[in-house]
Amino acid sequence: MLKGKTALVTGSTSGIGLGIAKALAAQGANIVLNGFGDVDGPKAEVAALGVQVAYHGADMSKPAEITEMMAFAAAQFGRVDILVNNAGIQHVARIEKFAPERWDAIIAINLSSAFHATRLALPAMQAAGWGRIINLASIHGLVASAEKSAYVAAKHGVVGLTKVTALENATTGITCNAICPGWVLTPLVQKQVDAKAAALGISNDEAIGVLLGEKEPSKQFTTPEELGALAVFFCSPAGNNVRGVAWNMDGGWTAQ
Repeated sequence: MLKGKTALVTGSTSGIGLGIAKALAAQGANIVLNGFGDVDGPKAEVAALGVQVAYHGADMSKPAEITEMMAFAAAQFGRVDILVNNAGIQHVARIEKFAPERWDAIIAINLSSAFHATRLALPAMQAAGWGRIINLASIHGLVASAEKSAYVAAKHGVVGLTKVTALENATTGITCNAICPGWVLTPLVQKQVDAKAAALGISNDEAIGVLLGEKEPSKQFTTPEELGALAVFFCSPAGNNVRGVAWNMDGGWTAQ
């Protein structure tokens, strides 16, 4: 379905980003990966799906590096047809104890990077008359949790940015939507599971049960593969008039 298209997925060397990149690649899209840590493994996983894959290690907290990444993608494949703004970090603390530098880093990576990548991707999409921008907003783009002030603020901002982007391009072939997952067992969430297990003196499996039981009625993690399938839907003809939504995949979290 996406043969001949190019998708750039930020924060895609593991977890949700890699899952979405692989889902788009399975539909024929060439992929530009971005992120830290192991690169060769993710590149091989995507390439095994029969598409071209490139990698750029832009630090998503630095606008100049985001500019370089977008130029690199255009040089490699002509333009970015599908932009997935997924890069994110987390820090947990009460507001009065929240380190200002942690706040600044989370806002930069979780919110501002989506703005910078979007502003740079839009002109080529507008010239082509087609584009898809998918923002990973998290369930915390819709509801709050204590001790996550910066993350919740950033993700609420991502939902707002999604709506404005969709409205400004509403009469074009460019759509912008947000995905709002509940708990997904990524390396980021595993750290929270480990911390809860240590704090309560319980096993990892018991900590998972406690974590899910607090918020998610289904008591199961959403998978990167499920999120990838939703991203593919947004890119399909069926998603042509889905514009500006914040689509929760949260096991009933916000239905309560």
